[in-house]
Amino acid sequence: MDLAEISRVVRRRWHVLVSGLLVTGLLAAGVFFADPAKYQSQSTVELLNSQKATVAFDGNPFLSTQVALTGMVDSLSRNLNSDASLAELTKLGVTGTTNAMIANNAMAPLMWLTVTGTNADQVLTSDRILTAYAQQRLQQLQAQQSVDPGAMIRMMTIVAPQKASAQTKTKIEYLVLVALLGVVVTLAGCFYAEARSRPQLDPQTMEVENSGVELGDETVQFSVL
Repeated sequence: MDLAEISRVVRRRWHVLVSGLLVTGLLAAGVFFADPAKYQSQSTVELLNSQKATVAFDGNPFLSTQVALTGMVDSLSRNLNSDASLAELTKLGVTGTTNAMIANNAMAPLMWLTVTGTNADQVLTSDRILTAYAQQRLQQLQAQQSVDPGAMIRMMTIVAPQKASAQTKTKIEYLVLVALLGVVVTLAGCFYAEARSRPQLDPQTMEVENSGVELGDETVQFSVL
């Protein structure tokens, strides 16, 4: 079947095409309004060596970054993602979904603190609370091990919580998927309606029509009495 045949079928079954496209449009609109817009804010923090560990570097913590700090980033991020920490964050006024993770492709002990929600202002406020809580939790974990204050790992905010931005990628993907499925189903409906409208030949008649025998240049046609 070529494009010309497809075009002819679609023109003949235009009512099926229009109906299918209308239904597809309604479904796409439903997906658009049913899934509220989501916003995301993210901050970046870095763990720094203790004051005692930086004495040999004239107190510069960036010259004494150790591999062990990356391990602490992993431990802290897991703690921040725990149910206990999430419960505390909720009491502090955090709304939406929070996530703490080691920064991708980081050459230093960096951690991303992310908040996702449906209200841009609340998301930004929640990310600020999460960033402050992360620093507090780092000190608490070390205090529980009776670490000397001068030997405690510190935290520095590298990138402050950013203004919440809309996350539209997922919604667009859903809309494209609905549109593609709608077009495919609509075209299938056009061809189905076309096939149903064509006259169906009786099997016995088809057998009779195809029962001719060719003899040279002539064809002898048998018929059923």
